Amino acid sequence: MERFALAVIGSGSGTVVIPDEGDGRKTALIEMGAFGGTCINRGCIPSKMFVYTADLAVQIRRASAFGLEADLNTVDWPAIRDRIMTRVGETSEAGRTAQVEAAHVTLFDGRARFTGPHELVIDESMLIQADQIVIATGSRPFVPPAVMESGVAFHTSDTVMRLENLPASMVILGGGSVAMEMAHIFSSFGVEIHVADMASTLMDTLDADLSRRFTTEVSARWDVHLDATVASVESERSGVALVLDDGCRVAGDLLLVATGRRPNTEDLGLEAADVSVGNDGHIVVDEFGRAGPGIWAVGDVSSPFKLKHVANAEARTIAHNLANPEDLRPLPHDWVPSAVFSDPQVASVGSRSQDLEGREFAEVTQHFGDTAYGWAMQDHGSVCRLYADPTTGCLLGAHILGQQAALLITPLIQAIAHGQRVADLARGQYWIHPALAEVIENALLQLPVDQRVQSGQVH
Repeated sequence: MERFALAVIGSGSGTVVIPDEGDGRKTALIEMGAFGGTCINRGCIPSKMFVYTADLAVQIRRASAFGLEADLNTVDWPAIRDRIMTRVGETSEAGRTAQVEAAHVTLFDGRARFTGPHELVIDESMLIQADQIVIATGSRPFVPPAVMESGVAFHTSDTVMRLENLPASMVILGGGSVAMEMAHIFSSFGVEIHVADMASTLMDTLDADLSRRFTTEVSARWDVHLDATVASVESERSGVALVLDDGCRVAGDLLLVATGRRPNTEDLGLEAADVSVGNDGHIVVDEFGRAGPGIWAVGDVSSPFKLKHVANAEARTIAHNLANPEDLRPLPHDWVPSAVFSDPQVASVGSRSQDLEGREFAEVTQHFGDTAYGWAMQDHGSVCRLYADPTTGCLLGAHILGQQAALLITPLIQAIAHGQRVADLARGQYWIHPALAEVIENALLQLPVDQRVQSGQVH
């Protein structure tokens, strides 16, 4: 039985905790699937490469509004797919090679299971021990029983980006971030989109106003069914149909299930290590990321935030805690931003309107179309929505719906994270004219809070 100072189960964000070679800690890295985890192979990286291509297609289709005659003649799906998946495969293999070549890391291919608090069996054949163990097994798509029990063929985000051919139409079950990104991708390539979601608005975890605006905008392009409960799932000669409880049939050539994700905690033997799992399936950790003595968990398997940047930040924190047991740092879960790369794009940080009920706050909604660059884009639907504390003058929440939302929100994330006052952010620095970021400046200036600058030279 080989013994290690550290064992990491999962090759996604878990690899961040692996110490440098000069540290001297002998590390075991265990992976049962494609190296690099969900983000590289089935999530953020390939999906955003598809999104960028989809954005180009949308620009071509909307060119006539700007006096340009342009046609999107062909969508070469195999070429698009293969370009992206080749890059994904190369990135995955490069990460694997880097770990294989590291003298202090031993890579095991297989499934790990606890047989004791500091003991793992790999593929039921090889036993190892480790002083510290980090569980970073990620998550997988959740498929509702109504779909699983129907026997009907379906896809998830794990498989839909590798389709052999584009379907003429697609039924998407779900209305969250994955569903809306995939709807954007495939609709831009000419696929007819049908969406069924059990909520009353799409992406209902967003600020309520943005959720309503997003739903209204995309419903003009996609066939959207809200408050939808699936009674049954049926095969048809040409594809598949969701039969809703009101009798409506939502049919298409292909079914994509995008109804959330579940932590990968099954078959880990967690009971042998006395590791607890909550009712939602997540490993229970303390504020420092510990699931038990010498056992840690990071990323989707334990985090309330299924976001790569959060998983990486958690991993950096746990890496510090492993190296500095007398100086433990809490997991960084304050002011977590998120973005959805659909059309329109959405980005958020901090409190939503529904979170602020019962307290005093200032608010403003700034339309892109009221700024110079918004005129250039002829953008009449995009908005920046801000909330602030009228007493302190600090931001409480920021929510943007429109082009480049994930980029535009960055200075607002910084302001909220560091307690910067609205006045200092708006007038204590320059905002380039006529850049799109002026929508942020204008929104800040309209907030009914104290606008006297306390720092900086610009006014």
